[in-house]
Amino acid sequence: MNETIKQITQDFAKVYGRPPRWIVSAPGRDNIIGEHTDYNDGFVMPMAIERYAIMAADFSRDSSMALSIRDTRSNETAKIEASKRVEKGPPKWSNYIRGVIAGFQDRGVKIPGLDVILSSTVPLGGGLSSSAALEVATATLLEVVTGSQLNPVEKALLCQKAEHEFAGMPCGIMDQFISVMGKESHLLLLDCRSRKSELVPMTDPEVRVLIINSNVKHELSGSEYPTRRKQCETAAKALGVRSLRDATAEQLEREKGKMDEVVYRRARHVIGEIERTIHAAEGIRASNWPTVGQLMYASHESLRDDYEVSCKELDAIVDIAGNIGVKGGVWGCRMTGGGFGGCAVALVKTAEVDKIMQKIGADYKKKTGIEAVMFVSRPAAGAMVIKG
Repeated sequence: MNETIKQITQDFAKVYGRPPRWIVSAPGRDNIIGEHTDYNDGFVMPMAIERYAIMAADFSRDSSMALSIRDTRSNETAKIEASKRVEKGPPKWSNYIRGVIAGFQDRGVKIPGLDVILSSTVPLGGGLSSSAALEVATATLLEVVTGSQLNPVEKALLCQKAEHEFAGMPCGIMDQFISVMGKESHLLLLDCRSRKSELVPMTDPEVRVLIINSNVKHELSGSEYPTRRKQCETAAKALGVRSLRDATAEQLEREKGKMDEVVYRRARHVIGEIERTIHAAEGIRASNWPTVGQLMYASHESLRDDYEVSCKELDAIVDIAGNIGVKGGVWGCRMTGGGFGGCAVALVKTAEVDKIMQKIGADYKKKTGIEAVMFVSRPAAGAMVIKG
């Protein structure tokens, strides 16, 4: 973080000829367990990771209500006119920002002209919520610039709405909530129906979270995500419940004949995953890592077979981790994020991290020909104002 802040300060001065007035950050996230349950009113258990979207900004030196946002990763600049309600526009990544600005405008907040530098260390396409980090960083910047503070739930929902309306992705609430509300050394058990959250301490120094990027492009621009969501709604309707959160495994088996095989399997994943998430939270509170690990493997199998959102590269990572096993320092491993590529997450013994990373890297390269990128992260803090 400190190096990134130093670099973005230098970049701002280089581009705009002065130091930034404000610097804000918001983290990406890794989901320990609870996948594709958020839009089914279920439970999720993410953590904020030590990878961030960071924005440095100052008032624009001209009199216009325009925002000039320079992205250091793409070397593109977005020009956003805020004298009227902001609409979608190029470049593509700017729509996450545009949606948040529009959300503030809808609340009657006047957005001044700003010069902004954006730098993100959250991997793109890795299923680690680079989009939510960008949205929440934008909202955090606008709060400090305008003095219009939002409560945490309102802030997360504004960012979620931006992703729905400006990026066209009907995501659940998990990504934005953890980016806003993350706390160092804690996971967040989030009830996606009531929006109530509970911090779950994860302070055991003997355990670390290892994130393995398959380097297969995570892309949900097609119909896969909306199709899964529709299938879950179809299952809930067949079961006569408001959402799959209200269904039980026994009820699903009794009513199996009311839905086709694919819809049944989608529902079986969601119902089982909600239960696994609740049990995993209990296991983490008790530092019962063997149980948590087994729940993670069961989650992956369900995502692979019933929800069909894994891929051969993610399956390879989980298989390699399983072969290393507890004796080699791996408690459990699963794909994380929306699927179709991206990252896997593993709970590993701290003392064995280096050996595990070497083994996974070598075996994954041998199986797929692809270099995996790995990093260890502690549960990190949520969005913050660093300067200003």
